Amino acid sequence: MKRIVSVHLLNDYSGSPKVLMQLLKSWTKNGMDAHLFTSGGRKGFLSDIPRVKNHLFWYRFSSNALIRIVNFFLSQFFLMIKLLFFLKKSDIVYINTVLPFGAAIAGKLRGCKIIYHIHETSVKPKLFKNFLFGTAKITADKIVFVSEYLLKQESLINNQELLYNVLESDFAEKADRFRNVEKEIPVVLMICSLKVYKGVDEFLELAKKNPSYIFKLVVNATEKEIQEYFKGKEIPKQLIIYPTQTDTHPFYQEASVILNLSHPDLWVETFGLTILEGMRYGLPAIVAPVGGVTELVEDNKNGFLIDSKHTNELSEKLNYILKDPSVYKSFSEASYEKSLLFSEAYFERKSLDIISNL
Repeated sequence: MKRIVSVHLLNDYSGSPKVLMQLLKSWTKNGMDAHLFTSGGRKGFLSDIPRVKNHLFWYRFSSNALIRIVNFFLSQFFLMIKLLFFLKKSDIVYINTVLPFGAAIAGKLRGCKIIYHIHETSVKPKLFKNFLFGTAKITADKIVFVSEYLLKQESLINNQELLYNVLESDFAEKADRFRNVEKEIPVVLMICSLKVYKGVDEFLELAKKNPSYIFKLVVNATEKEIQEYFKGKEIPKQLIIYPTQTDTHPFYQEASVILNLSHPDLWVETFGLTILEGMRYGLPAIVAPVGGVTELVEDNKNGFLIDSKHTNELSEKLNYILKDPSVYKSFSEASYEKSLLFSEAYFERKSLDIISNL
């Protein structure tokens, strides 16, 4: 039985651990011996996956940048030592994101095949990015990218693959049951991290400009962090802000439009899973004009590509979609049709090919 050892740094409810969870389920379903190394102490998509053997290593996230970087390098040292004793030469080491470089060094020293699954391009500072991507380039036998944009942007070695993120079949089935629910008052939805570069302030501005719509912002943060971020900011009464959610279905069900307002100069979206999830619900999307999201959204067909700095244009296109039922219906149907391409069957088939063709 082929043994695959997957590694991820921080288990939470964001996009990259969700993708690894899907991979692990696919591997175990197809009879592989799957192991997972991740940091403990918090719940996330990688918690309690059936038939996956868990191994924890130490890591503590800190809001202090200096402590965070020290903790990070310490965690990679501990991870490397742990893996040096655990790995066999016949193992495949599957590294999720560029961060767990300790696994790449251990895998190389043990003579294992190494696959990197790269989700990101916006790693700061530049020196840190060069180190992490340089380690991937030296150690990887194969690199998997989540979008065409990212593959072209960060091309590192000859043996590269494109594996789009997809929707789990149970998510898709649930979405299909609620797709055509009528909404009395349009709801504009954005799901993101609580960061300036994610366009949170622009979303606030957009809500102020459009008092006749309800705006819902779901952020990957606690109530305390939300209060700190919005302290002193004027929040319009029809904007509702929610902390981290483990079930986003109710938000998609109520929504009319899904937004991604990441700043292209500070954070390029390499895929945009929340956009794809919204599209499965038939939601038109307004997203940044660069990055992997442009492979999901076709301008003036199932949404618009607009720089988040242009809040007047954002407002204008939002109204264009929501004010005319025939326009909305056309965009909604196009969104749904596009989402069908990103199926679990494609993901499973392609992910197994990636491992077998090493």
